[in-house]
Amino acid sequence: MTKRPMAGHLRPGLASDGRPVTGPPPMSPDPLQAGSPLRTPRAAAVAGIIFAVLLIVALVLFRISTPADPSRAGTWLTSPGRRTAVTVSLNLVPFVGIAFLWFIGVIRDRIGQQEDRFFVTVFLGSGLLFVGMLFVAAAVGGGLAAAASSPGHLPSSNTLLLDRNITSTLLNVYAIRMAAVFTLVTATIARRTGIISRWIIVTGLVAAVVLLIGVGISPWVELLFPAWVLALSLDILVTGPRERPPAGAITPAG
Repeated sequence: MTKRPMAGHLRPGLASDGRPVTGPPPMSPDPLQAGSPLRTPRAAAVAGIIFAVLLIVALVLFRISTPADPSRAGTWLTSPGRRTAVTVSLNLVPFVGIAFLWFIGVIRDRIGQQEDRFFVTVFLGSGLLFVGMLFVAAAVGGGLAAAASSPGHLPSSNTLLLDRNITSTLLNVYAIRMAAVFTLVTATIARRTGIISRWIIVTGLVAAVVLLIGVGISPWVELLFPAWVLALSLDILVTGPRERPPAGAITPAG
């Protein structure tokens, strides 16, 4: 009586030289894996330059168009020139956030396989919190400017004080200090991995300390963050792509 092959067993085949082959048939390549691996273009480092320039322009326009003291009267809202400058600065914020997200991607690509979970978690968290709070501050300020642009609908002094305090707190107390944490952890990662020049690392540590403790002294201190990002992006463009360690290689700690 002839036995049928059991389910799950393959019928033996014949190789080209006549020997039986009992292994599974060769599998065709996965079409999802057939393409070449993605590579971050070198031009992506330009995102850091775009972010720095746009943020500097937005902050300068906002600072020269609004009074430093939130409790001062909102007479600046009745000036078409100042109100236009504030509107332009607030409209730049979405592009600032987009360019900053690209910049984060450039830094992660620069780190490569030397990523450490702890530092990368703080790196990503502080960067995303900075963008989120920058967007919220711009939305509050944009709502105030939009309300003031309607004829005969100038916000009351209490509303103006509340909106200005919310915007100032979000920007100076939270967003800029998250930028300080981002700068500090980026400089720390760079010091451990050697992905950027040493002078960028030193200036980053100094800028982070000044942003953490000095932002309440002068609002112009916040320009240190985009200035440092600009220097870092230029350093990445000048030095070019760094060599990646081979897959599975173990990099020395410390």
